[in-house]
Amino acid sequence: MAAPHNIPDLMAAKRAARERARLLRRDLAARDGGDPTAAGAALAAYVLRDCPPPPGAVVSGVWPLDGEIDLRPLMQALHARGHPIVLPVTPPKGEPLTFRCWRPGDALVREPFGTFRPTGEELQPAFLLVPLLAFDRRLNRLGYGGGYYDRTLVRLPAGHFRLGCCFAAQEMDSVPVGPHDMALDAIATERGIIRREEN
Repeated sequence: MAAPHNIPDLMAAKRAARERARLLRRDLAARDGGDPTAAGAALAAYVLRDCPPPPGAVVSGVWPLDGEIDLRPLMQALHARGHPIVLPVTPPKGEPLTFRCWRPGDALVREPFGTFRPTGEELQPAFLLVPLLAFDRRLNRLGYGGGYYDRTLVRLPAGHFRLGCCFAAQEMDSVPVGPHDMALDAIATERGIIRREEN
């Protein structure tokens, strides 16, 4: 897919790609029995072996939405290794995410869009597990359309690591991107770690 040349074309391309990605994920759940926790455990094993965060790094996780790969096995394993784990807090529209500490067993507060957040202290992550609807081999990410992660990633200090997390079947040939969309550093799926292809 060629990059759209203007904002209305880009927005239309992203809407169409999101609809395709949602249908694909729905079909995936129906076909594979919808076991995001087993896929999340496989993803966790690959991350821990092939793409672990630096020792002691603050890691931002994601409480899974319906249909998303379950990152709780990875978050629990990283917590056991001594990593502080934070989860995002949904801000007012137009603002970046903030992150609060989470430990296994902590009570969570329901957020907009069906997400949950902890009530622990606020910390800034250095290693982010980033949710997505679709990705391509250039590590472009198609998000849900709210722009929360785009606004957040651009404001983090240099050196933070962005690991997209999803099912392998969420790959597209090309994700529509604009000038403010940030590529990821790697993608983790239940089949392994995908890094940027060298040209």
